[in-house]
Amino acid sequence: MPDTKQKIARKAGILYLLLAITSAYGLMYVSSQVYVPNDAAATSQNMMAHEFLFRSGIVSNLISQTVFIFLVLTLYRLFEGVSKHLAIIMVALVIVSVPIVFVSEAFAIASLMILKGEMMTTLPPEQQQEWVMLFLRLNSRTTFVAIVFWGLWLIPFGQLAYRSGFIPKVIGILLILGGVAYVIQVIATILFPDYRSIVSKLTGLFPTVAELSAILWLLIKGVKSTSEVPNAS
Repeated sequence: MPDTKQKIARKAGILYLLLAITSAYGLMYVSSQVYVPNDAAATSQNMMAHEFLFRSGIVSNLISQTVFIFLVLTLYRLFEGVSKHLAIIMVALVIVSVPIVFVSEAFAIASLMILKGEMMTTLPPEQQQEWVMLFLRLNSRTTFVAIVFWGLWLIPFGQLAYRSGFIPKVIGILLILGGVAYVIQVIATILFPDYRSIVSKLTGLFPTVAELSAILWLLIKGVKSTSEVPNAS
């Protein structure tokens, strides 16, 4: 029978996997099916034609952020014996990021309300579509701000994994590099917007490899069964 720390690790792995799935669906898949860059009319048509898909993306993003909170609290229980200070920093960075994404989803809801005739009803269709694009861009840019914290939380997470003794040090290093890559991506994109796609390609691999490695290790290997977690239940 697995010991307490093993159970916590597996729970963290399940939550991390759920976070990855819901985030990928809401932030990547739905956006790719609906949003047409610099084309307000086409984007608006896609939103109306795939309204349920668009709504499901909003719900998925809200679920992912709720799961994120439970994930980081579970990781806190796993790592508090390694360094309580780093574990608190890790939790704080995630807690800061969650309301930012909630605000970004409010912009997405507002864009749909315009198309459904629930607000700005006196505007002609062309202007409504421009407002829809504005709110969708605000949704995207607000989420982009959250990416800073998605990177920063990986740094103490990586340090904890590296120091833990029950997770391979290489995963800790990958997590730290992934966190730094996220932050570099945001800063470089703000300073050099014309090179956004190039920067994303160069920096995107590190966080993906790091987080997938952590998910798989927590799910499949867990931690050493001889370890104990203080005050775990």
